[in-house]
Amino acid sequence: MLGLLRYHDKADKELARYINNVFGFYPRNIALYQLAFTHKSLSHKMNGITVSNERLEYLGDAVLSAVVGEYLFKKYPTKQEGFLTEMRSRIVSRASLNKLSMKFGFENMVAYVHSHDKHSKFRSLGGNAFEAFTGAIFLDRGYKFTYKIIVDRIIKLHLDIDDIEKNEVNFKSRILEWSQKKKHNIEFKMVGTKGSNFDKLYVIKVFIDEQEYSEACDYSIKGAEQLAAEKAWHILEEQEA
Repeated sequence: MLGLLRYHDKADKELARYINNVFGFYPRNIALYQLAFTHKSLSHKMNGITVSNERLEYLGDAVLSAVVGEYLFKKYPTKQEGFLTEMRSRIVSRASLNKLSMKFGFENMVAYVHSHDKHSKFRSLGGNAFEAFTGAIFLDRGYKFTYKIIVDRIIKLHLDIDDIEKNEVNFKSRILEWSQKKKHNIEFKMVGTKGSNFDKLYVIKVFIDEQEYSEACDYSIKGAEQLAAEKAWHILEEQEA
């Protein structure tokens, strides 16, 4: 209860209590967390600047990627870059963040303009708020504290890393099935290589209806195609959200 004394507004106290119950800490700057749960549909101008959780979402995306990258680097000391990149992509994918946000009840915390097509229009509302929330923790408490919260309170408690490692997602097959169903033309093109001999990387680009969607490189053509397909798939998810 002492942790709540610093908050004067009832809404601030409720949010602080929620954060402490779920993540085990009280915010220092509660305004950051209120902003993290303010959807762009409720954005407003302040001193000529649009205020919503979009900027925090951008920051949180980078911080989350760094935290997960460091965690995986330490957990798998003998694994190569391709494996670590793929694992990180699975953990921070929009689908994964949306599922986590549902566990934490983020969709009920976000303030947004309600509409009849909420599920189609704001499909990534929870996942976006998750990234914004990460950005808020980072600004409020710094990187080390954020790392501890993400790893100890989220990854270790709510993600089965071994299961994620075993259940490989074939994004190339997924995106090819999507293109056939939606009647789109999709191409995987090797546009070049980097390095030579044992250090040669193959560069693959994904084109949908002749428009470039993504680019990736790996030590095998198959691996590069999978990474490029995953990037393109996440772009498509955002476009269709």
